[in-house]
Amino acid sequence: MGKKQPADPRAVVRKLMKAGKVKKKCCRSKPRCKKCPVLALKKAKNDLVKAA
Repeated sequence: MGKKQPADPRAVVRKLMKAGKVKKKCCRSKPRCKKCPVLALKKAKNDLVKAA
């Protein structure tokens, strides 16, 4: 069986922060930073909608 995805997108982003994949704060210096927590949250919400 596969891993169960948490229903809360914020939990997904928190897990990515602990793993060091996402920054803790948005720096706002670059328009599309790859480690941006804001974009990670948008992506996690989008993935949750697609999975449902």
